[in-house]
Amino acid sequence: MKSLVIVESPTKAKTITKFLGKEYQIESSYGHVRDLPKSKMGVETEKGTFEPKYVIPTKSRKRVNELKKLAKNADEVLFATDEDREGEAISWHLAYLLDIPEKDTKRIVFHEITKSAIEKALENPRPIEMDLVNAQQARRILDRLVGYELSPLLWRKIYKGLSAGRVQSVTVRLIVERERERDAFKKEEYWTVEAKFKKDGQEEIFTAKLNKIDGKTLKKLDIKNKKQSDQIFKDLEKGEFKISDLNVTEKKRKPLAPFTTSTLQQAANNKLGFSAKQTMMFAQRLYETGRITYMRTDSFFMANKFLGEASEFIKAEYGADFAETRKYKSKQKGAQEAHEAIRPTNASETPASLKGKLEDKEYKLYDLIWRRAIASQMKDAILNMTSIDIEDQTKYSFRANGSQIKFEGWLKVFPEKVSENILPALDKEDNLNMEKLLPEQHFTEPPARYSEATIVKALEEKGIGRPSTYAPTISTVVARNYVEKEERKLKPTETGILVNDILVEHFPNIVDYEFTARMEGELDKIAEEGKEWQPLIADFYKPFKETIMQKDEELKKEDIAEQKTDEICDKCGKPMIIKMGRFGKFLACTGFPDCKNTKQLEDGEKKEEKKLDEKCPDCGKELVKKTGRFGPFTGCSGYPDCKYIKKEQKSTGIKCPKCGKGEIVTKRSRAGKTFYACDQYPDCENAYWSKPTGDKCAECESLLVAGAKDTVVCSNKECKNKK
Repeated sequence: MKSLVIVESPTKAKTITKFLGKEYQIESSYGHVRDLPKSKMGVETEKGTFEPKYVIPTKSRKRVNELKKLAKNADEVLFATDEDREGEAISWHLAYLLDIPEKDTKRIVFHEITKSAIEKALENPRPIEMDLVNAQQARRILDRLVGYELSPLLWRKIYKGLSAGRVQSVTVRLIVERERERDAFKKEEYWTVEAKFKKDGQEEIFTAKLNKIDGKTLKKLDIKNKKQSDQIFKDLEKGEFKISDLNVTEKKRKPLAPFTTSTLQQAANNKLGFSAKQTMMFAQRLYETGRITYMRTDSFFMANKFLGEASEFIKAEYGADFAETRKYKSKQKGAQEAHEAIRPTNASETPASLKGKLEDKEYKLYDLIWRRAIASQMKDAILNMTSIDIEDQTKYSFRANGSQIKFEGWLKVFPEKVSENILPALDKEDNLNMEKLLPEQHFTEPPARYSEATIVKALEEKGIGRPSTYAPTISTVVARNYVEKEERKLKPTETGILVNDILVEHFPNIVDYEFTARMEGELDKIAEEGKEWQPLIADFYKPFKETIMQKDEELKKEDIAEQKTDEICDKCGKPMIIKMGRFGKFLACTGFPDCKNTKQLEDGEKKEEKKLDEKCPDCGKELVKKTGRFGPFTGCSGYPDCKYIKKEQKSTGIKCPKCGKGEIVTKRSRAGKTFYACDQYPDCENAYWSKPTGDKCAECESLLVAGAKDTVVCSNKECKNKK
């Protein structure tokens, strides 16, 4: 007989198996084993108990039956799911299905999958914490009520397939409001004036920026136009300059705290170009293979054992002068998802030691996590900051700033941008020659669209969502076509703007930042203080349901998602109206369903179909240039009777390096994603997700492709060349 240990994933089970003896059998539940049904609400709302009606998903039934048989033959069952609310709920569902009484349940928890952590957990089993389970249930039920009551209303008033959600709708609101700030932005002209200076007898030339006029510090927009700039230029042309002040100060830069879920997602997006979803996927793999601690956390705490290991490693690798044990306090109130920050399980397992053992992106993420955690246990970096004030004999003052790293400290491991502008040896009262004056025109920029990194930061700052929700929320709003990515930035679609405006006007609580944050706080109280969850749901649901019923009567589809036009259908003669579809506005015949004629719109205007001097090979009618979901395409004018679409390829002018015969052309996948491939397919299957530059890698002769952050990288994954 054996002890049965149940975890969520096969990878996690495989890793734990390495640490335990034959008396343990490690099995996976393959995720959730019970959930609310997909086909109906699954929550009791009539009596006000809000009891969930859980079902076993079809895909899980076979596995549940297997686990039941294994549990009957085991001496004991240990639940080893992740240590957060979701993991606690999975254990609770498993205990129910395996018919294990509450008094007999044994739950083991750990933040890392290592031999010592597993053995310690086995020595300290505990019961299932129902407060955590109830917090998870409350969130699930709350989200189900919003989704299943509000989404059908949107279907009826706009079009089928739309959805709303507590966190997703607030996220869309943030993105829409930022877009409107950009639309309302009016750019302003301003000028800066820099000068090149040199001291007699020195060769070094350095740059200083005009920062004062008549003793008043210049603000960004003070020099408004070329006329002012020209006057300054004229005044300074024959000026005599000297150093009026020179200061050298020492500045310390503290290391950053180890990663939490949100800061890891932000850093991986900024430094590696990973989406939040990608970051969590690779982090999950690293956790389940025992490389890092649990990746859903808002805590900065790190175990004393790791702090000691890190200190010893730093002293051995970089010297005792670099080590400083530090403890960080979590900023988030009620930080609860796990008890440690994201860190490597072994301080001495350097990224270099794992080269070739990890998939490329896993390696990059591990490298980021390892460096951040080790750097957090190192001494401050020390910089010498030099400030030089330069004055002429009239009213103008320039300033030059320089910096030099005096002691690297934590920057040795986790390099951050430090501008090392080293100024020449100078003294106060030194006379200087102006070598060149450099006035430059600028224009103010609108607020930047959110990236995945900045939207995660904004959600966290507002207290909206939790570590487990950031990545799926972003994925959902993109998948629903409420938001699209444009140059890695999040831009709202017409659909997203329309849905947001309806929710803001008619369901203000659902998209209210403070209301949503308060709800998160109430969920935390259930987990941390044992607060009852049913009253929270009841207080929310009653007024919410009343509003749903009221708005269902008030709102008319023709007022929201339809607009009359003077356009007449060219196929049946009936009027056409502007309707809203999944991919924006389009013209549709009012004779539907007898007449299904539609026309594309572009920026609210009818997009005329351009007829081509080319016949359809399938039916003989003229081909026309159209605009569809994924941009312009050539199709048959006989649509919908004939659905022919011409395959078009855009040349890049780059010869295929693999076959030597074909040319690399731009294509689109079925999902609408652009990629680059040889035009000799299927004979040659050479393809790239990133745009090739046409240049070859100096290391391996493969094509170079566009990378993140204006970099160029080798297309060969085995080659790490980057510039």
